[in-house]
Amino acid sequence: MSTNTQLLRFITAGSVDDGKSTLIGRLLYDSKSIFEDQYSAISKSSEKRGQSSVDLSLLTDGLQAEREQGITIDVAYRYFATPKRKFIIGDTPGHEQYTRNMVTAASTANLAIILVDARRGVLTQTRRHSYLASLLGVPHVVLAVNKMDMVDYSKQRFEEIIGEYKRFAAQLDLPDVHCVPLSALNGDNVVEKSDAMDWYIGPTLLELLESIEVDRDVNTADFRFPVQWVCRPQTDEYHDFRGFAGRIEAGEVSVGDKVTVLPSGRTSRVKQIYTYDGGLQTAFAPQSVMLTLEDEIDISRGDMFIKANAHLPKVQKEFEANLCWLSETPLDMNRKYLVKHTACMVKSLFARLDYGVDVNTLEKHAADKLNMNDIARVGIRVQQPLVFDSYDNDRATGSFIVIDEASNNTVAAGMII
Repeated sequence: MSTNTQLLRFITAGSVDDGKSTLIGRLLYDSKSIFEDQYSAISKSSEKRGQSSVDLSLLTDGLQAEREQGITIDVAYRYFATPKRKFIIGDTPGHEQYTRNMVTAASTANLAIILVDARRGVLTQTRRHSYLASLLGVPHVVLAVNKMDMVDYSKQRFEEIIGEYKRFAAQLDLPDVHCVPLSALNGDNVVEKSDAMDWYIGPTLLELLESIEVDRDVNTADFRFPVQWVCRPQTDEYHDFRGFAGRIEAGEVSVGDKVTVLPSGRTSRVKQIYTYDGGLQTAFAPQSVMLTLEDEIDISRGDMFIKANAHLPKVQKEFEANLCWLSETPLDMNRKYLVKHTACMVKSLFARLDYGVDVNTLEKHAADKLNMNDIARVGIRVQQPLVFDSYDNDRATGSFIVIDEASNNTVAAGMII
C-alpha cells in the first residue's frame, strides 16, 4: 500500500435497528479487516446470547450498555484500509437524544451513509440525519437501503424509497447523493455484488467508498494557515530562528509567496517551509508545516496567514452562527463563555438567540433557551477580533466550539454563517 493512499472519513447514521453496526461489521469482515481473535470474541458473545449466527454488530457496539440494549449510544470509531484507500468509520447513534454525538462525528466527515430499512422506508430519523449532514457540510451522502432481503430484493421498493428521499434531499441542497440497495446481514452489495439483485448495475458500497473523489472537499483556492505555535529554540545554534507551526487548512503556499498576517495586517514573504522529514518548496492543505518569514513580525498563536485571494476572510468581533448545544446545562444568555476558533481562544457573550430549528421537521420556531441537542441560529460577540470564513467556504476556519469557563467542558459546536 502506498504511503500516499487517500484517507476517507465517513459516518453511518439512521434510525434505531436499521443495521448501522451490522453494516460496519460486515464491511470490516468481508474486506478482511478484522483479526481472528476479534472474530472469535464476537462469535463467543453471539453464542452466549443464543444467536445462531455471528452478530457482526458487536465489532462496533463496544459499550456494555449498548450491548445490553442492542443500540448504539456513543460514537464508535473503527479504522481499516484497502489497497486503494484508508478509512476512518464513525458509527453514530440513531436516537434523537444523541444528536450531539452525530454532530461531533459528522464535523470532520467526508461522507455520510444514511441507512434506511427497506420495510419502513424514509422515516423522521432519516430526515433528521440528512439535515444534520447538510448543516455540517458533509460533501457526499450515500443512501443505503438496507434489509433488502426482507422485501424479496424488490427493485420497485428500492425505487420508491430513493424517489421519496431525493425529493426531500432537494430541499436540503445536498450536493452529491448516491443510492445503494444492500443487505448487511447477508453481505449483498456491501463488498461483493449481489446475485439476488442483478437488476442493480451500480457499484457496491465498498467500491463507492473507494472511488468517491475527496480532493475537492478541501478548499484549494484560499490560503489559510492558523498559527498553532511560535517556535523559538533557546540554543546558540538556532538563537535567531523564529518559526510558525500549524496546519494548512486551505489552499497552498510556496517559498517566496507574499503573505499577510491577520488581524494585524502586516505582510512579508515566506522564507522557508519545514515539515517532519525536511524542507519543501510548496505545501498545501491539509499538511502540517512550519513557516519562516523574511521579516521580523510580531505574530502569536491564533493569528492567521493568508494570501491576497479572491475570497478574503472576515476580521470581526461579532458573527452569526448555527449552533448545536451539547451540554446538559442549558445556555445562560447572561454569562460569558469561551469560544475556541482554530488556535484562538477568546471570551464571548451570546448577543441574541434568533430562532430554534426542529431537526425532525426543519421548521424554525421562536426560542428563549437552548437545551442539550437543540439547534439554533445565534449571534455571538467576542472580546477580540476573530479571522474567519463562512462554514460553507471553509469548514475549518468557519467552525468553533463553545467552552464553559467554570467547568472547562465543551458545551456547544457552531458553524459560522
